Amino acid sequence: MKEKFDSIRFYHPEEVNPAIRFIMRHPMMKLLLHYSLPNISDEKIQQIVGDIHSIEDFQKAIIYPSIKNVLKASSDGFTISGAENLNKNESYLFISNHRDILLDTCLLNFALLEKGLNLTASVIGDNLVQRDLYLILAKLNRNFFVKRSAAPRELLENSKLLSEYIFQLLTSEHRSVWIAQREGRAKDGNDFTQVGVLKMISMFDAQSKPCSYFKKLKVVPVSISYELDPTDKLKVEKMCADQLNQEKHKNEDFLNIMTGVSGQKKRIHLHFGKIEDEIYTDIENAVSNSNKQIQQLAEVLTQKIIEGYQLWPSNYIAADVLKNSTLYSKYYTEKEKQFFIKRMNLSIVKNNHCMKQAFLEMYANPVFNKRNL
Repeated sequence: MKEKFDSIRFYHPEEVNPAIRFIMRHPMMKLLLHYSLPNISDEKIQQIVGDIHSIEDFQKAIIYPSIKNVLKASSDGFTISGAENLNKNESYLFISNHRDILLDTCLLNFALLEKGLNLTASVIGDNLVQRDLYLILAKLNRNFFVKRSAAPRELLENSKLLSEYIFQLLTSEHRSVWIAQREGRAKDGNDFTQVGVLKMISMFDAQSKPCSYFKKLKVVPVSISYELDPTDKLKVEKMCADQLNQEKHKNEDFLNIMTGVSGQKKRIHLHFGKIEDEIYTDIENAVSNSNKQIQQLAEVLTQKIIEGYQLWPSNYIAADVLKNSTLYSKYYTEKEKQFFIKRMNLSIVKNNHCMKQAFLEMYANPVFNKRNL
């Protein structure tokens, strides 16, 4: 019997093992398995796969060791803060800034697993799962889908369905949910919450005041910060595509995913923020209009995410180079500055003002936004 959420949901436990077996012969899956489980024979891998009967099994046996290898090979360490405010018996709506297509959610779940907390389901765009392999892997990682392109009425119906599914996961299934604070990644380094995202989440209970509804969902602002963005070159090319006369590459999303996974990140930090109950009360007492409540909630989320963002030498260097100043020079060394400038010059077309400006702003905007708080 067709279920209500079949068009957007991830796998039920009984669907997991058949799905893995279906993609086992795919060359890319073999690469993933050998990367996740190095020095293990094909026979042993088959045995491990045979013992996977749930998404939790898949994440613990395949994804968790894979992310450990990614961090070991392409970072200088991953740190977590704020997890002490989370309860392992609660489900949360994690609303996060968004920098990397794949890693943001993988690192969140890695952090939750390390801390013994509930893993999340994650909202992603259906544009990322146009191939069978990607769709299956996404569902195996407990992703569910928002439509990115359709007729207006279909998009509206999908948003309503998505809102109801998020509510069901959080309240009936006690499953935490991750969603980005905006549609798509923040290519310019501005981690601003889109009102439209919050409106979509609250669609299911339009009768309630937004503050009461979001308080019930236990919203947690999440800030993830990479010292180096492995996809910075790709983002700059995208932002300056008109000048460069570049068209969208048919494998652009896959290229971003692979570059994000394998590229150098240096240090990474993930922070779990907190919205105190009195903030919801204050907003509700100050404004009765639902749209204005959502606007104020978006501003609060933006503030909390920016507050929790970890600034690195790369951010301060970019801010000083952009403004031709030494205001932040105490936060970095000359060696770090020269390394960053060399990286920038290798990432942009020589003398291309748009690319240089975009590259610097991407790293500098978190400094300016934190200062503006």
